[in-house]
Amino acid sequence: MLEHQHRFRLLRMAAVFGVSRSGYYQWRRTGEEPGEKALRRAALDEKINKAFTQGKQRDGARRIQVALAENGDHADLKTILNSMKRQGLKAKAARKFKVTTDSNHQLPVAPNLLEQNFSADAPNQKWVGDITYCVPGVQH
Repeated sequence: MLEHQHRFRLLRMAAVFGVSRSGYYQWRRTGEEPGEKALRRAALDEKINKAFTQGKQRDGARRIQVALAENGDHADLKTILNSMKRQGLKAKAARKFKVTTDSNHQLPVAPNLLEQNFSADAPNQKWVGDITYCVPGVQH
């Protein structure tokens, strides 16, 4: 920010980097490095991000809490929630698998009249389609 203060407004840079203006001015005044609390927060954010990625971005805060505990890192649920919110991590809902085809049925099977010969001499001679999903009696 210090390097680019002559090109961009401080308010805009603070928003882009996710820091407060007052924090920036305090850093300028004191020249301090990030504090111990900020370093711990950054390390926990990294661990939470890694656990989230390993869970295929499907795990929420509770599962991440369990995963961290298995690795010996204990964190409060609210801390994990805040970290996920800060990093923009949102769990994707897993979709349930739905069976659409039942191959083991006793229904009649229509004969294959085309025998994979789809060429025709004129339009509208051969029409094909798949309506197996409409077969009555097959459970979806």
